Amino acid sequence: MSLINTPVKPFKAQAFHNGKFVELTEQSLKGKWSVMIFMPAAFTFNCPTEVEDAADHYPMFKDLGAEVYVVTTDTHFAHKVWHETSPAVGKARFPLVGDPTHQLTRAFGVHIEEEGLALRGTFVINPEGIVKTVEVHDNAIARDVKETLRKLQAAQYVAKNPGQVCPAKWQDGAKTLTPSLDLVGKI
Repeated sequence: MSLINTPVKPFKAQAFHNGKFVELTEQSLKGKWSVMIFMPAAFTFNCPTEVEDAADHYPMFKDLGAEVYVVTTDTHFAHKVWHETSPAVGKARFPLVGDPTHQLTRAFGVHIEEEGLALRGTFVINPEGIVKTVEVHDNAIARDVKETLRKLQAAQYVAKNPGQVCPAKWQDGAKTLTPSLDLVGKI
């Protein structure tokens, strides 16, 4: 079953954020757009490249009124050390969320039971706590956060403009479509 247009399930997690440990719940996601980025584990080779990519684009997420959350199956203690020892991860100004009990990875459908790790999953969640986009793929394939930004912008656009849809490769400011019988077979 797809998570699209479903509410984020209740959860409680600890995160390392800007030098402090903080508790997060599903209520923490409400009132703003949220981007949950699941990764297998800290201290790996590919995950720091994704954290750094998200950190480099973090000001753009903030400009769009969104918070980024990186989630791994490690503890928040491991995330503190990861942040302090990896130059790439040290750039992160967003919460690094620990999920050692696998509550979040299971709730978002990205848990690998045999390994106790997460798949690379990315979820855009609206301010009401409803999942609007889902991307999940093999752990050998790292993401490009520019595509996540594009999806966030598209989700925000259609939320503000009911009845409009964003076509393939839509970028902020580009034309959208108004679905109608007149368009069927014309595009």
